Amino acid sequence: MRIITDSAADFTNEELKTFDVECVRTQVMIGNKSYTPGIDLTESAFWNGLLSGEDVKTSQPSPDAFLKIFENIKEKGEEAVYISISSALSGTLQSARIAASMLSYDKLHIVDSLNGAAGQKLLVMHACRLRDEGKALAGEIVSKLNEVKKRIRLFASLDTLDNLARSGRISKTVASIGTLAKIKPLLTVSEDGRIVMTGKALGRHRAIESLAKRIAAIKIDREHPVIPLYSYDDTNCRALVEKLKTLGVQTDEALKSAIGTAIAPHIGPGAYGAAFVTAE
Repeated sequence: MRIITDSAADFTNEELKTFDVECVRTQVMIGNKSYTPGIDLTESAFWNGLLSGEDVKTSQPSPDAFLKIFENIKEKGEEAVYISISSALSGTLQSARIAASMLSYDKLHIVDSLNGAAGQKLLVMHACRLRDEGKALAGEIVSKLNEVKKRIRLFASLDTLDNLARSGRISKTVASIGTLAKIKPLLTVSEDGRIVMTGKALGRHRAIESLAKRIAAIKIDREHPVIPLYSYDDTNCRALVEKLKTLGVQTDEALKSAIGTAIAPHIGPGAYGAAFVTAE
């Protein structure tokens, strides 16, 4: 049973080996050069480019990138499950579906995570657990993934609005006003896989407190980990983890996940949050 995901799940190369997961990687353009993260682009080089003001762009994997893996799966007669970033956030899933349609192989299954970053990682990790527990049929795993993904929640806050403005998500005027007023947006991923704002706070301290209270108010399924997440600098993330502890929520700090090249260009440094699975 082969389990595949993409760069948006933010697995490190070491984690991919540990969990036995394959990754179809997002391409990154820094200036006029193209890189493959984890292959010829390190995390530090990526952030050096982004923070120095270089033009950093990402491009979703092409159908051909998926086709090479899918063809190998078919040739070996194996079963596989590919778990993608939310189709509402990227066209990556569509690339995978185009590749799959060229093969007509019924042992290849595609699951829209309806999430990203640590939320997507949670679903992939659950697939790995089901595989390792001996669930032999990909169809059985897919059924369980489609149930669990409805209960995955990701809450986060941004430390800067500059990158949202740079990528065209908000206007530069709005970003400037928000920065001057020290407004910190509170975000979540909706049921249909979109990033939505659930509130805002004045200043970092209030944002951390508000985010922690929102998370603590939800009953969490402790059969799954609570994964803290951050971008570049984990200072805000560590503060959130400590605040959650005071509210009775224990996170799995060993699994703390760094937001990588697929999503970081849009949110910038200092973002933080947590992903978890709600109780039934």
